[in-house]
Amino acid sequence: MYLSQEIKKNIFAEHGGSESNTGASESQIALFTHRISHLTNHLKKNKKDKNTQRSLILLVGKRRKLLNYLKDTEIERYRAIIKKLNLRK
Repeated sequence: MYLSQEIKKNIFAEHGGSESNTGASESQIALFTHRISHLTNHLKKNKKDKNTQRSLILLVGKRRKLLNYLKDTEIERYRAIIKKLNLRK
C-alpha cells in the first residue's frame, strides 16, 4: 500500500509538528500532495482510468482550498509550506 501508517506519521510529524497533529493545515496539505503525486504517476501509466482522474481533480481542489485558507489567515505559514513542498502558486 502506498500510504501506510508509517508514511502518514512521518508526514504529520514533519509538517504538523507531531504525529498526533493530523488536523493542521500544513499536515493536510502535505498529505494531499503525497496522494496527488501517487495518483499522477498512476495516471501516466493508465491513461484511460477516468475514476482516478476525477479523484485527482477533486483532491487538487481540496488542497487548493486549504492553501487559499492558509493564504488568507496566515501568509507566513502559507509561504513556508509552498517553499517546503515545492508547489506552484
